[in-house]
Amino acid sequence: MNILLVDDDTGSRTSVGKFLRRHGHEITECSNGEEALAAFLAGSFPMILTDIRMPAMSGIDLLKHIKDMPCGTYTDIVLFTGHGSMESAIEALRMGAFDYLLKPINIQELSIIIEKVAEHQGLLRENRRLTDHFDQEVQAATLETTKENSRLRMLAAKAEGIGEIGLFGTVMQNIYAQALMYHRDRSIPVLIQGETGTGKEMIAKLIHYAEFEEAAAPFVDINCAALTPSLFESELFGYEAGSFTGSLTKGQKGKLDLAAGGTLFLDEIGEMPLEMQAKLLRVLQEKEYYRVGGLKKIKSDVRIVCATNRNLSQAVAAGTFRRDLYYRLNVGQIFIPPLREQSNSIVPLAEMFLHRFAKQKGKCFRSVSSEAVQILLHHSWPGNIRELQNVVEWSVFMFDDTELRAKHLKITASNEPLRSGPQTNTLIPDAPVSLPSRPFKLDDYVDQIIVAALEMHNGNKSAAASYLGLSRRSLSYRLEKLMQDN
Repeated sequence: MNILLVDDDTGSRTSVGKFLRRHGHEITECSNGEEALAAFLAGSFPMILTDIRMPAMSGIDLLKHIKDMPCGTYTDIVLFTGHGSMESAIEALRMGAFDYLLKPINIQELSIIIEKVAEHQGLLRENRRLTDHFDQEVQAATLETTKENSRLRMLAAKAEGIGEIGLFGTVMQNIYAQALMYHRDRSIPVLIQGETGTGKEMIAKLIHYAEFEEAAAPFVDINCAALTPSLFESELFGYEAGSFTGSLTKGQKGKLDLAAGGTLFLDEIGEMPLEMQAKLLRVLQEKEYYRVGGLKKIKSDVRIVCATNRNLSQAVAAGTFRRDLYYRLNVGQIFIPPLREQSNSIVPLAEMFLHRFAKQKGKCFRSVSSEAVQILLHHSWPGNIRELQNVVEWSVFMFDDTELRAKHLKITASNEPLRSGPQTNTLIPDAPVSLPSRPFKLDDYVDQIIVAALEMHNGNKSAAASYLGLSRRSLSYRLEKLMQDN
């Protein structure tokens, strides 16, 4: 789409323009209203994105000028506004603006509005053509609109991180089919299980968005391991005014409110406090809840999708997870096997990531050499698909070649086959330690120990931290640093 972007803030304008160009739009940038008006008269712009507050000619004045022109009738104008100029935005809507966005710009909201403008522009084109050539153009106009909407849905899918899914092998194809099936019935809760890095959040988004066949409803996520028990309830259910010391005077909506009509994604559900599990079970069974400090029941219209890297059946046996909640969540279930158990997917995934990052970074990589293939196949991939993606991205960032070669990889091949389950730690303090003959970095061994400890405890960070004599916070810091280094 040909878009006129108007903003006197150079940084904001450049950022938004870069995002739009990356998604296939033709952008003309202007720093003020007068320049924009001249550009509009010289060109053809179905959409204008303009800031309201600008020197000399404001966004409102620009809107008036354009809407007074005959050709301005067919132009959709979206305004950027800060909280302090909401009245101006409302006035602009009365004057014929298509919509407005709050600054700073949220790219997901911008993508949705652009899709709506594209649909509206398609309808305008269709109406004009129907008026002039009813019999000849009705089919062509409908086809054009459909193609444009399909393209924009693909862009929106990429913005959500599900635009390119590696469906290599029957396992991932079956998971994809399951996700589409669960998408059709919002009443069924879904539990996604798999190790860290296997793509659980991507599958959750696929369940929510499917193939972008309809308007996107809210997708709201909560990381259950990131919230303390005291904050969890108010974060999930919201609270009424004056519910506790430090609460907002007007109260606050919870994630269940924000996800109404859409999907609530509870990541790391195995870390949810026990006292909260009973309240979540009530939401699932009764489809209603109370805000903290509230007396009024609120009806819930939310699809619940959960994910965990823990073995919840073992957690139920250990008494750390409610049995009734486990069975209620496990109505719809998806298990994503680790990458080491999908050896036929490793090389195709690596090639997919190689093409993606080579295109993004302007590199020449086109294929993976046979030596690099052997290294990829003989690595155990404890970090799963995320680790593979990071390894390929690092290689593309550091090097440039037509082939991804062994020397480009930050991993080395071993003679061991792919591991199929949790491994025990090979560096035991009571046993003799075998050191390599060449110089090495101690941090590399520390990283290996941390990964092995996590595998030993099925991804349970608390158990792994206790085993290593670390606090959970220290372990999380080391893991974040490890992922950044990779």
